[in-house]
Amino acid sequence: MALPSEKESGEPKIVSLRPQPGATRRVLVVEDHLDTVHSMAVMLKSMGHQVQFAINGFAAIDIARSFRPDFVLLDIGLPDYKGDEIARQIKWEPGLEHTKIIAITGCSDDETKQRAMSAGCEGVFVKPLSPVALEELLAK
Repeated sequence: MALPSEKESGEPKIVSLRPQPGATRRVLVVEDHLDTVHSMAVMLKSMGHQVQFAINGFAAIDIARSFRPDFVLLDIGLPDYKGDEIARQIKWEPGLEHTKIIAITGCSDDETKQRAMSAGCEGVFVKPLSPVALEELLAK
């Protein structure tokens, strides 16, 4: 039995969440909501990526120093630390200046987006981030 196409079902079609040869990334997920951290980690690992996570800003910077991520998926609205400050600190760390930081936020206002971009984030996405969008981000 064939699966319905995107046009038939109205649902987005997931092209692939399988690990791609040579596409493994080191990804740090910075998020204070534990369910979101867990689901992101499971999804990223199923794509074949190495994953670490931090649930606050202080841990994020410390883990980034030792883990040396290729990408940081950064919740901008952490309770203990402003996300734009975390992005700046990671970019200032020797050896991490080329780490790609993607801001993930519950706010879609222009001020939040501008703060994240001026702090060195390569993109700003409103939660929830779809698996397909996540896979496309990490393929870059």
